[in-house]
Amino acid sequence: MPWYRLAFRPDVIGDLSAAETAMAQRLFDKTKWLASNVDNLRHEPVAADLPGVHKYAVGDWRIFYSIDRAEQLVDILYIQHRPPGARAAGAERC
Repeated sequence: MPWYRLAFRPDVIGDLSAAETAMAQRLFDKTKWLASNVDNLRHEPVAADLPGVHKYAVGDWRIFYSIDRAEQLVDILYIQHRPPGARAAGAERC
């Protein structure tokens, strides 16, 4: 099971800076974990009209990403805080 490479969109740094330091580190670590477990996970789609865009929950945060299996690449599109009880809007930034 090969590790996939990670790519981060420029805005992801800003997304992480909105989180407390410990949570930002946890989110960053989880992106590495996603890249090492691509073949072992069920990737949850964001919406039917956004094929190939997936999300992964880390506490009240969501990591939005796409996978290029041919290039073995996980592209982190953005990371968003989702307040408890809020419905994820998520896809509008893609």
